[in-house]
Amino acid sequence: MDQSNYWYLQNIDAIGIFCPDKMMSRTDLHQEKTYKKGEFIYLRDDHSDKIYMLVRGRVKIGAIGNADKEIIKAILGKGEVFGELALISDGKRNEFALAMEETEVCIVRKHDIPQLFRERPAYQQFFLRLFANRILTMENRLERLVFKDSRSRIIDFLVELAGQKGERVGFETVIRKFMTHQELANITATSRQTVTTVLNELRSKEIIKFDRRRLLIRDMNKLTMELT
Repeated sequence: MDQSNYWYLQNIDAIGIFCPDKMMSRTDLHQEKTYKKGEFIYLRDDHSDKIYMLVRGRVKIGAIGNADKEIIKAILGKGEVFGELALISDGKRNEFALAMEETEVCIVRKHDIPQLFRERPAYQQFFLRLFANRILTMENRLERLVFKDSRSRIIDFLVELAGQKGERVGFETVIRKFMTHQELANITATSRQTVTTVLNELRSKEIIKFDRRRLLIRDMNKLTMELT
C-alpha cells in the first residue's frame, strides 16, 4: 500500500487535540479512563454516544462472525481514535473495543462535539482526515479480500502495518508489540496455520525475524517483491 496515505493522521497531534492535560482548556468536555487488560471498552449493541482516543496501551476493534469466529477490524495504539462512527450514527455499536493491555483513553461525548468544533477548528480538520484515512484503509482491505490470495493478503498487510506503525532502525523496520498469529489471521481473513507458514517462509528467506514481542523486517524491498 502507498505509505503516503498515512499523512492523514501522522501530521496531526491527536493527543494534543483530545486530551485535557495537553489542551489546558475545556476539561469539562473530556473524560479520562483506564481499562484493565481484557476489559471491554464497549460492546456490540452498546449505545454509540462517545468517541475515544488512546493515550497509552492497545485496543482491539472487532466483531463476532459466523460460528462465533472473531473478526478483527483493527489493533490500535497510542494516538489513535476509535468509536468515531458515533458522529454519523444515532444507533448502536456494530463492533466491540477490547483493551489488550492496561489502557488509558480520553473520551469525548458525542453531544459535545459541535461545541468543540466551534471552539477548536483543529477538531474539524482532524475528523475530516480521520474519515478519509478510514475510507482508504477499508478500500485497501476490500481489494485484498477480493483480488489476493491468503499469502498475498498476509504479506500486503505486513507492508501496510510497517508503513503505519513501523520504526526504522538503520536499514531495517521494527514493529513493536506485534500481534499473535491468530490475531493476524483474523485481521487478514486467513487461518492461523497459513499465517505461521507464511511467516516461517519469510523468515527462512531472511526477509523477516519475529518473536512474541516484535516483528523485524530486514528488507522492505524484498518483502514488497514477494507480492509480485
